[in-house]
Amino acid sequence: MVRIVPSGVLVVLLTLVSAGTPAHASTGDRAARAVVGGEVAESGLFPWAVRLSMGCGGALTAPRVVLTAGHCVGASGRNDKITVTAGVSDLKSRQAITVRSVEVYRSPNFVTETRGDDWAVIKLERELDLPTLEIGRGGPSDEGPFTVMGWGQTKEGSPRQERRLHYAEVPIIPDETCAVSYRKAGVELVRDESICAGRHGVDTCQGDSGGPMVVKADTGRWEQVGIVSWGLGCARDGYFGVYTQISTFRSDIRAATRRLS
Repeated sequence: MVRIVPSGVLVVLLTLVSAGTPAHASTGDRAARAVVGGEVAESGLFPWAVRLSMGCGGALTAPRVVLTAGHCVGASGRNDKITVTAGVSDLKSRQAITVRSVEVYRSPNFVTETRGDDWAVIKLERELDLPTLEIGRGGPSDEGPFTVMGWGQTKEGSPRQERRLHYAEVPIIPDETCAVSYRKAGVELVRDESICAGRHGVDTCQGDSGGPMVVKADTGRWEQVGIVSWGLGCARDGYFGVYTQISTFRSDIRAATRRLS
C-alpha cells in the first residue's frame, strides 16, 4: 500500500505488499506496505496469496491470472518482467513456485492511488495448480471485519520486509471518518471506490501493496473484498488503510480475467 506523509503536498503513499522506496503521488513514483501488528501465517492458510518481484502482493483469482493494485504495474500490454512467487507463505521455502508474467491489464481509468481505479490483472506464462480466491460480490461481506496480509514491513520505517507472510484482522472504518482524516492531509477519499479499515496498532504497511483484503463468506470460503492501495504512514492513529473496493469493479475485473485466462 502506498502511504502519504502530510507536508502540505501529497507525498508518500504505502501499500500492503509493494516494494522499496516511498511513493510520491505528485511525481508518479511507486511504493508499498506490510502488516503491522499481525501474525505469521502458517503454510497453506492463504494458498492463493502471491508475491510479485517488484515488491507488491497479489492474489491468484484464476489458474493463470493474478489480481493486484494498478500502482504496482505499468500500463497495459505485453510484460515479461514480473516474477510471481506462489504456493508458500515462506518465500525461501523449497516448495515455492515461481512463474513469469506475459501480459498486464491495468484499469484504463487509473491515474494515481488516491484517485481510484487502483486495480490490475497479470497473465502468467502458465496455469498454476493452486486454489484460487473468489471475487466478492459486495453486500454484507463488505461490512467486515476483514483479514489483510502481506510480506511487507511490520512497522513504519523498518529497514526490511518479511520473508514470511503476515496477516491480521481489521474492522471497517466509516467513509466519513476516514475522509475527514485524510482531508487534513490534503487528500480526498474516493468513497464509492474505497474501503477504509484498521485499528490501533494494526495496519498494512510498506511492501503490502496489491495484496488481498478478504472475508469469510457464509459458505466458509474466503472472498476478496479489497486490494491494498494507500494510506498515511503505518498504523498511525487516525489514518487508516485505504483499500480498493472490489465490488465496485467486479464486472470489469471479471471481464479482464476472462480475457487473460
